[in-house]
Amino acid sequence: MKTNFREHFVVCGLGSLGQHCVQTLKSFGSTFPVVAIARVPPVNQEIIALDQLLDQLIIGDCCQDEILKQAQIEHCRAALIVTADERINAETALAIRRLNSRTRLVIRSGKSNFNQLLQRHLGNFIAFEPAELPAFALAWTALGDENLAWFSLDNQWLRLVQKDYQQTYARALVTFNHHGRRLLQHHPPWLEPTTTFYNWPPGTVANRGDRLIYVEMAHQFLGYQRTMPVQTKTWGWRKWRSGGRSFSWQRFWQLSLRQKLRSIAALSGVIITALLFLGSVLFHYYYPDTSWLGAFYGTTVLLLGGYGDLFGGWEAIPQLPWWLQLFALSLSVVGTAFVGILYALLTEALLSASFQFQPAQLPVPQQDHIILVGLDPVGQQIAQLLQQFRQPFVAIALKPQQAQNLDYRHVPLLTGSLETVLPQANVKTARSIILATADEMVNLEAALWVRSQNPEIGLVLRASGQRLSDHINTVLPDAHVLSVYALMAEAFAGAAFGENILNLFRLNQTTILVTEYHIEAGDTLNGLLLSDIAYGYGVVPLLHHHPNGETQLLPPEDIQLHLGDRLVVLATIESLRRIEVGQKFPKTYSLTIEKLGYQNAAFEATRAIARISGCSLTVAHDLLQQLPQALPEPLYGQPAERLLHTLQKLQIHGSLQKLPD
Repeated sequence: MKTNFREHFVVCGLGSLGQHCVQTLKSFGSTFPVVAIARVPPVNQEIIALDQLLDQLIIGDCCQDEILKQAQIEHCRAALIVTADERINAETALAIRRLNSRTRLVIRSGKSNFNQLLQRHLGNFIAFEPAELPAFALAWTALGDENLAWFSLDNQWLRLVQKDYQQTYARALVTFNHHGRRLLQHHPPWLEPTTTFYNWPPGTVANRGDRLIYVEMAHQFLGYQRTMPVQTKTWGWRKWRSGGRSFSWQRFWQLSLRQKLRSIAALSGVIITALLFLGSVLFHYYYPDTSWLGAFYGTTVLLLGGYGDLFGGWEAIPQLPWWLQLFALSLSVVGTAFVGILYALLTEALLSASFQFQPAQLPVPQQDHIILVGLDPVGQQIAQLLQQFRQPFVAIALKPQQAQNLDYRHVPLLTGSLETVLPQANVKTARSIILATADEMVNLEAALWVRSQNPEIGLVLRASGQRLSDHINTVLPDAHVLSVYALMAEAFAGAAFGENILNLFRLNQTTILVTEYHIEAGDTLNGLLLSDIAYGYGVVPLLHHHPNGETQLLPPEDIQLHLGDRLVVLATIESLRRIEVGQKFPKTYSLTIEKLGYQNAAFEATRAIARISGCSLTVAHDLLQQLPQALPEPLYGQPAERLLHTLQKLQIHGSLQKLPD
């Protein structure tokens, strides 16, 4: 009997990625049917009880109209096209769009230009590069310091930071937030990290040793993006004395030998040109019968060491001033020295061209570096990220052809078998190692050997399936084993619900998705304050843009969303599920305003209450006329505490009460 589905999902391809997509989609709730299409029944089931998760399995070619109609593609909400063949994925996307002009298309494809063309012509389409998203997670996990992740939004950088509070005095958590920073998690030393944001009640303070995780604007921490300070122009002797860009002895002695020679050569050229001009003028003046060309040739002969050719003999020439004859001798001496420098530079250039067939490779860092093993597309993406953020690392290519696309003039590179190259990578002093090869057994073998050499090194392993990841964690419990397909599946599943997944990383063994929303009619976010979205769904607003307004990074929580707005948030897969079905956490705090410190504070208090709580100005005004009185609607804990702090600054007394469950 055929089951009629509406608003269901279709997964094309039941390889490792397809199976993880099915599992992730079903984690959103049982109300969303999932239909899968596969050429053959899956042989290796990486997901336990896969057949129980599927509402229907169709065996056939997903490119064929008959198979797609059997999957009721005309009623499909979103199609996840994740086979290993990019040609089949593109063909299936075209076939689905012909049968259903509205369904969401999420495909696996690494052809960025082709993907942009498909998006332009098909609409409601998104494609993911198979190597890009896992590379982000693997790279950030290996940092091993306070920087948990970096990501860019509209060419502005943010970073996720983990720090231990070191001050001896207690500090209220509400005071950590400002326009450039948002506190996400707080963990006292005796508590295990959680997977949720805003995991503290109002009134919580940070004590020495507490762990804080926050997101902040990061442009000031990117050294290569800092602009040089504006300097006024300084000329001549003052600029030379001030050590400006024209000349600095301290800067000169810090240069390499080659740079010193080039600087001397440039200076020599300037001096030779000046002497050539001065000598030509003087000789033409004191020898009126000599043409300008003759004076020029005579000066050139002197600069090439030809003093004896022009002024042969030991005696001074009577008709020539003594100082001019001395100047001619100086020309020969200076010219000989500078010509020697020119010959030295030419010799160096010829020798470099003859013997330096390949640029010299950089040496392996000695300590506190990252080791990257594997340079397939995922590994190359990781290398680019580490280069971009100037992290010291050495790359290891197990196959020579993998290193062809890596610029080894800027990256230390070792090529060969693991047994040969790992001892050369300074494993004992490394900060962490990323084992990113596609062979899980090679990754495990390398991890066991590296751990025997350095018990403190951070281990980051790439795995395909979640089952093997769990097995490796039993052997190496402190290692970070990331399932590539599980990570990608969360991005695909989030995109299937109409959201654009911009980035992802791992935090406390949980995948965090950087997710973009475009507010449309009927959205569960439309009309809400950012504070209600943040604490109601457990997400972190990172960017807000109104079509007629400016873009705000880490926007104020008092902004209300409207149709056409763009919002980017940090979210877990559970948060996305809550947003999809409109399931907010309950508001559990009541704020009571007891009395005004002075009557003139009522105007500012009215505005603050309306802005933070979301009530109307009329309600806020009437509230302050009969005190003490509680706000008519409950609030989330953090906004309630922020409102209480704002009122206290206006000398208005109030209190918070936790509502009974």
